[in-house]
Amino acid sequence: KPAFSEGAVISSKTGKAISFEELIDELSKVRVIFIGEKHTLAAHHEVQLAIIKRMYLKDPDLLVGMEMFDRSYQGILEQWRCGKLEQKDFLQKTHWYANWKYDFALYSDILDYIKRNHIRLIGLNIPFHIPPKIAVGGIDALLPEEKRYLPKQIDTSNASHRAYVQQVFSEHRMRGRQDFEHFYQAQCVWEEIMAETIAENLGGHRMIVLAGNGHIIHKFGIPDRVVRRKKNEIRTIYLLPAGTEAELSIADYIWVTSSR
Repeated sequence: KPAFSEGAVISSKTGKAISFEELIDELSKVRVIFIGEKHTLAAHHEVQLAIIKRMYLKDPDLLVGMEMFDRSYQGILEQWRCGKLEQKDFLQKTHWYANWKYDFALYSDILDYIKRNHIRLIGLNIPFHIPPKIAVGGIDALLPEEKRYLPKQIDTSNASHRAYVQQVFSEHRMRGRQDFEHFYQAQCVWEEIMAETIAENLGGHRMIVLAGNGHIIHKFGIPDRVVRRKKNEIRTIYLLPAGTEAELSIADYIWVTSSR
């Protein structure tokens, strides 16, 4: 596990640092680019925006998919991208603080850039109240009108993904979540719907996907589920706060960021 300094971008294929230009060149060859994040780190959102800006200059038809919005808000995301909403109304209409809850200031530069350039923005998520409900009572606990949000395919067969989620589960034992099977079902539903939304919206475009590091690590969360649906070339970029250790194999690229 070689230690790289802040700002380094490491290609996991070679284990060596590459320049930003080399990264952009490599990303230009693929259709779906996943950029992870630790939600609360401003540095991670700065990196995401830097990549979006460069990729948009190369490809003005770029799409941006975000975990932070669920699919039912797509009409509002369209209004935002067309410049029809002020920030205050956007926050209200997307129920940002009820759903995503993180400080909007962390994401505002990205969303302002999307609005200024009319970049098509896709909400990837399932309505936020559904996964916790599945985690407690399984899919059968859902009402018929909630079930219509479920993905068409739900694969729960990946052993390494299960082991990863099991570790997360045991570290964060939540009240009322005694049952790992239900918790795992919820995780898979969550990631399958995001993969399905990406696949359905891709068309002939390129998409940058912003999602938590946990959804892109080892590709078994969202990325592999996209590839299962669309045989497109994808790349993952894991954003790693300086001073943290990680295996090279967690993503195609590891970008070492400031830890603030």
